[in-house]
Amino acid sequence: MQRDATDEHRPAPKGVNPNVPNMARMWDYQLGGKDNFAADRRAAEAVNAALTEAGAPTGREAARDNRALIHRMVRYLASEAGIRQFLDLGSGLPSMGNVHEVAHAAAPEARVVYVDYDPVVVVHGRAILAGGDNVTVRQGDLREPQQVLREVEEQQLLDLDQPVAVLLIAMLHCLYDEEDPWSIAAQFRDAIAPGSYLALAHLTHETHPDGAAALARTVKEMGATTPLVPRSRQAVERFVGDFELVEPGLVYSHEWRPDSVLVSAARWMLAGIGRKQ
Repeated sequence: MQRDATDEHRPAPKGVNPNVPNMARMWDYQLGGKDNFAADRRAAEAVNAALTEAGAPTGREAARDNRALIHRMVRYLASEAGIRQFLDLGSGLPSMGNVHEVAHAAAPEARVVYVDYDPVVVVHGRAILAGGDNVTVRQGDLREPQQVLREVEEQQLLDLDQPVAVLLIAMLHCLYDEEDPWSIAAQFRDAIAPGSYLALAHLTHETHPDGAAALARTVKEMGATTPLVPRSRQAVERFVGDFELVEPGLVYSHEWRPDSVLVSAARWMLAGIGRKQ
């Protein structure tokens, strides 16, 4: 889908405006992917320029940090925690080392459901995963948790009476406070069985306050489909509710159970996994 200015006239997938930057496609670009439009690339580069001017790590560093974090979290959940069901909310565009690939390396029988509101994500994901075992891609809006949960249950995609890992990775900061993301997270927590987990990564302004302000401002100025709302540690902790945080608790993403793979220390994201008692 990556296009030069010379071929921007080609039709985009149904329901997609290629002239409006989209956070999933901007993220894809930051990861070196090809599933993005010129508007996404311009917005991502504007963000990187603003962050550099503010003396903060760029979106590329944050994206690499986040991708490595997902790998470690899913490995933990599938291996140490023994989880066999994964609900990835706001999953974004497929890239190397998807959740199902990491989970299936530890447990081939694990069931993975990807949910995203972006039709490009859904179409692309279904094309890549066609014929794959125990993997489903569904279009759904995180802001309508009951509808998402109802579809999961009615179509028997997952058994919510058994432990499941709900992944809210780099997603809740795409919602304004007025949309009450804490209530949304709580509805997913309430719907899952004891022994389930909530995995979280969220943008924070605590390490790079000037950069965070520049990031939020630039994304808004570029007209992206969703905002970026950096939050404090206290605000991020509220998403976990009464779930018990596993070690090492809520930490910067590169500090969450690091492995031998070198990752940057961008300190943009707070990350943690909570377990339902």
